[in-house]
Amino acid sequence: MMDDDSLDFLDEDDTETGPVRAWKILIVDDDPDIHDVTELALTGLEFNGRGLQFLHAYSGQEARDVIAAQPDIALVLLDVVMESDHAGLDVVEYVRNVLGNRFIRIILRTGQPGQAPEIEVITRYDINDYKHKTELTRQRLFTTIYTGLSAYRDLMALDANRRGLEKVIDASARIFELQSLERFAQGVIEQLCALLFLEDDAVMLHASSMAAADCEPALRILAGSGRFQSLVGSDASEALDADTLSKIHKARDEGRLIFQSHQIAAVQSAAADQGSFVVYVESDTPLEEAAQRLVEMFCRNVSIAWRNLRSMNRNQTDAGDAG
Repeated sequence: MMDDDSLDFLDEDDTETGPVRAWKILIVDDDPDIHDVTELALTGLEFNGRGLQFLHAYSGQEARDVIAAQPDIALVLLDVVMESDHAGLDVVEYVRNVLGNRFIRIILRTGQPGQAPEIEVITRYDINDYKHKTELTRQRLFTTIYTGLSAYRDLMALDANRRGLEKVIDASARIFELQSLERFAQGVIEQLCALLFLEDDAVMLHASSMAAADCEPALRILAGSGRFQSLVGSDASEALDADTLSKIHKARDEGRLIFQSHQIAAVQSAAADQGSFVVYVESDTPLEEAAQRLVEMFCRNVSIAWRNLRSMNRNQTDAGDAG
């Protein structure tokens, strides 16, 4: 077991990572040539270590169907005039007011600016940019997409952080309920992923303080996201792959935070009679030094909260046994 002041990083030369998800970009225009030119102009663009996946719609109705079916679209390049003079504006109304999607970045494009006056559109509709097709050179299109994706990433991270914080607060309020530790664990990994702009996989494991001869203590998965979500409640030694387990065991055995190119295995301890827990995260991109320090500070604070939760649960159990 390690104390709260002994967190450390151990660099490893491990660069293996899973498939990287692309940012979804929806191109909406009734002119097929616009789709081809736009996709060609954006070829090779990456943001935050992730490329682009292009989706296509050729009418306002098609756009509504695609966005409703795929709510994780990050940005839409939306023509104003298609099957009607206001088809694009109708899509904006549908996305914002019917679907309630406030995250997707909407860039209006028009080849007929007189059909939809810029000032009126910007003040009336919840759009994020308004461009004339003639002004969107390759360089300006790059800038527009990059800025839009940056805003989308930040909004999604803030929302994930809010949802994670709600779970932690709820766990504190419901501390005497059976699932409080599990809910707290789920909130922790959601906040950590949001903190680092991670949208991939994280798992929190609980290592019991009881050991049997010639065998490892049991590891039970308390919370998970991404590829670990379906494993909650399972024995980690049976549910996790050998590579993931090796990183987790290394963190627990050495009592330190293991940072590798795309993975984090953070071990935190409570008092000797309260066990320890491990947080394991897989990211799309390597973490910079500043992000590593952020993980360290986050884990220190989480350790204190975890110890308090465990103490309160133990006190409740003791009180129940005495009664």
